[in-house]
Order: sequence, then structure tokens, then C-alpha cells
Amino acid sequence: MASKRITTVLGQLGLTQVRYVSPVRRSAAPGLVGRVYEQIEREFGVLAPSLALFSSSPQVLAASWLMLRESLLVTRAVERSAKEAVATTVSLGNACPWCATVHSTMLSGLAGGLVLADDPAEQAGDPRLRAVATWARDCRTEEGARLHEPACPAEEAPELIGTVVVFHFFNRMVNVFLTEVPLPPGAPRMALGPVMRILDRRMRPAAVRGYQPGMALELLPAAALPRDLAWAGGDSVTEDAFARGCAAVDAAGTRSVPPSVRDLVLAELEGWHGEQRGPSRTWADGAVSALPQADRPAGRLALLTALASSQVGRSDVQTFLASEPGDATLVELTAWASLAAARRVGSWIPRGQRAVVSRG
Repeated sequence: MASKRITTVLGQLGLTQVRYVSPVRRSAAPGLVGRVYEQIEREFGVLAPSLALFSSSPQVLAASWLMLRESLLVTRAVERSAKEAVATTVSLGNACPWCATVHSTMLSGLAGGLVLADDPAEQAGDPRLRAVATWARDCRTEEGARLHEPACPAEEAPELIGTVVVFHFFNRMVNVFLTEVPLPPGAPRMALGPVMRILDRRMRPAAVRGYQPGMALELLPAAALPRDLAWAGGDSVTEDAFARGCAAVDAAGTRSVPPSVRDLVLAELEGWHGEQRGPSRTWADGAVSALPQADRPAGRLALLTALASSQVGRSDVQTFLASEPGDATLVELTAWASLAAARRVGSWIPRGQRAVVSRG
């Protein structure tokens, strides 16, 4: 009972970190949201605000959890510590201090006290962790991914590339909706160390358990695997999870993102190869100028979320909400833009050839 109370308290405190939307509280979570929350608490160790922020759109919440669970939490060919090294590296590259703090803490615990500096690809002591962190850092750009040798082994690609894609997605959403560090608003920065130690004690036991692949698939209906997710091939559960998750987020985009904005974001992503945008945001102003006036707030927020999420400001969100009020619409627009960018990154990461087993 005490453990359950601690989980509940940590979850409720985490919800106070969410900006712009009101996440569904655990005690009031209906239907699909309640089922997802139950799985998150059981398998992640705590109701993380990085997941609860999606709760105004139940299908997008389920998609986010499903893709995270089957790439990061469930271990098949790749150990959890390696995937936490990837998550930390991707988060640092996307200037997402919230995710970098949480996942570097988890990695430190799993790796027996490893302390990561600003560049885990250089600082990780274990050669395996250093190698996967270097690979994840290089894959931030298409040029870096294609020059990287060796390519991601075919048998590890669904989990490793899946983790890269998931964190490019989550980093963008976290940058928009969460505070900079995993602390309630107004808490002193000096409290971060004790808070992270408490979270580590809650999350690490869950991280070392073995989880059966595919147990969350029933949350969403089956769907076809898009061609840009070919990296998931060879692992039927990862294929299924990302197909279902992407279909749910695509449906949300159809509901909440104007067609002109979807076309603009996809066109911008087609010519994007991982280069940084900014620090000036004039590129976004120029891109949205061709949109109908009514679609420009949505276009600006979607573009910034996809290509420069750390630059999204309160005024960008408030201007959008003034024309398109509603938590679900805001979550669905930003989730669609975030996943579109994450999928673009995954599409340029090469994977090695699957070994041919001789039957002679």
C-alpha cells in the first residue's frame, strides 16, 4: 500500500509540470486512458508526465505508450542500458534537458554508477555504451548516419532505430509541454538531485524486469506498416507497434491539422537532412507566409515543433489556441508534427544486412 501511495503521489506531482493542457488525473482516467495509465504505472514505475501530457487525446496517448514500450522497455536483441544511452544521446542532441536528465539518471543506475557528461558518446566508460551513443549522435543527420560504419546490425535495428525514432518524437513533445527539469513549478533547482534519486528508486526495478513483447498491442487496432518504417522489418512486434501507433497519430493529424499545414510540414521535412534551424526563427515566418491567414498559427507551431522544438514559445502556443481552442487539438497537432519529423530521421538510418544462415 505504501508503494502504491508513493507511485500515486509522484504521478500527481509530475502532472504539475505539464504546460498549456490539463492532463487527465489518474483517479479520473476513463476507458482507454485508464488502461494506458495502468500499464505505464506497472511497467514504467510511475505515471510520467512525458506520457500523461498526451491524455487529452486517448488514441495518441496509447500510440505514444505503445511505441515507447516496444522499443525501449521490452528487450529482445538489445539490452536496456544500451537503449538508455541512445535515449540520452538523442535527447541531448534535441536540446531536451528534461528527457536527458531522466534517461541519463536511468542509465547511470543500470550501468552501475556511470556519470554521463554533456557528450555520452565520449564519456561513457563501457565500450558498448560508447559505441551505441556515438551511433545515435551521428544519426542525427542524414550525412552522419550514412557515413557511420558499421551500420546498425539488422537484428538490433528494430530496437535501436525504434528508440531513436521514439525519442525524436518524445523530445519534441516534451520541449513544448514540460518544464525544463523534472521538478514541479516553483521547486528550487537544488531539489533536483533528491527528486531524481527517488524517481530512480521507483523506475529502476521496473527497468530490470523482463517484459513480454506485444502486450500493449491490443490498445490500438492493427494497421499496415508505412514504407518509411522499413527499418522495423524482421521484428513482427515492433512492426505491429509502430504501424498501429503511426496510424493513430496520422488519424489525429487528419482531425486536427489543416491540410495546407500538413502539406507544408511534409514538404519542409522532405528537404530537411537533420541540419539545425535557427537561432533566428525567420525561416518559419517565411515558410508560413504562403499559407491562408487562418492556417498560419497552426503552421508556425507545427513547423517549429517539427524542426526547432526547443524554440517553441508561449506566444506560439497561445496564438494557436486563440484560433483553435482545445487541449486535444493542440496535442494532436504537435504530436503529428513531432512524429513526422521523427519518422524522417528513421528513414535515413541504414541497417546492416541480415546474416544468412547456412543449412548445409
